[in-house]
Amino acid sequence: MEEAQTTATMKRVYLIINCLILAVGNCGGPLIMRLYFVRGGNRIWFSSWLETGGWPIILLPLLVSYTRRRKTGSAKLVLMGPRVFVAAAAIGTATGLDDYMYAYGVARLPVSTSSLIIATQLAFTAAFAFVLVKQRFTAYSVNAVVLLTLGAVVLGLHTEGDRPEGESNREYLLGFFLTLIAAALYGLILPLVELMYKRAKQALTYTLVMEIQLVLCFFATLFCTVGMIVNNDFQAISREAKEFELGETRYYVVVVCSAIIWQCFFLGAIGVIYYSSSLLSGIVVTVLLPITEILAVIFYHERFQAEKGVSLFLSIWGFISYFYGDIKHNKDTITNTNKNNDDVSSVNNNGLTAETQLADQTSIP
Repeated sequence: MEEAQTTATMKRVYLIINCLILAVGNCGGPLIMRLYFVRGGNRIWFSSWLETGGWPIILLPLLVSYTRRRKTGSAKLVLMGPRVFVAAAAIGTATGLDDYMYAYGVARLPVSTSSLIIATQLAFTAAFAFVLVKQRFTAYSVNAVVLLTLGAVVLGLHTEGDRPEGESNREYLLGFFLTLIAAALYGLILPLVELMYKRAKQALTYTLVMEIQLVLCFFATLFCTVGMIVNNDFQAISREAKEFELGETRYYVVVVCSAIIWQCFFLGAIGVIYYSSSLLSGIVVTVLLPITEILAVIFYHERFQAEKGVSLFLSIWGFISYFYGDIKHNKDTITNTNKNNDDVSSVNNNGLTAETQLADQTSIP
């Protein structure tokens, strides 16, 4: 019993650590990407490439893990089997497409607006998780889906007030809808990762999770690299750096920091899925929305209009609805489990009492 409690406690600790890693990427990623665009950057394919281009960083913890395995006698360099590799490659390619649509949205929309649209990801994650991994779907989940969807619709009702200067109505609307599609696609990707875990047909460890992260980001980067080649982004990087408002050196600092911060997002997301579920990963992203909103207003002086306030309220309300439903379900599960245990114990005790009485009656001369 003590060993089981210790394991559960450590699992919660690792889950919290991955939530913190996800928080760094989820809040910092959109902000630094927006910094790139507002200070002179305009390469969307390059910006989407940076979302997963930091994948070599994962080689460092994988090297440490391999070194530790060698000391214990297991010298296998790669744990991932062919089945998981193919699945991770396919999901990674879809992630590359998602990165491009998201980067286009961030380039055309204020951070606060794009973040609120991304909040609808939870609704898509919940729906796809229900279909793909049989996630429990209650009335509270439905309520959260409706509220978060309404939040995105409210943003679309007023597009004049927060449109960046010089941007056409077509570009703004295209950015809005591509961001919404990106939210839907990533809402599918998260349950697909969970489904891959469940059907891996091999021992699932955190080292394997990091290998999946490596393959996933590699193929996403490969997809965006093709786009960069077609769009001649590689030739334009040096010129763009020289024209960057903050200076050439800071341009490369922004680029490197962007790649690192986005790796935190992807590693945290799949880590939360590993220690819990894809739905919780989507919930954490939504919970961090108000922080991103506040940071965008502070650093970029973006206007916080009434529509954004209503959308933010609906998003938070949707999360609270889901969270309350989850707590209620857990309490009911614990209560039913305890009741069943008491019933079993009562039946066993009655059986023992009956056997004792029968033995006593038999022993009477």
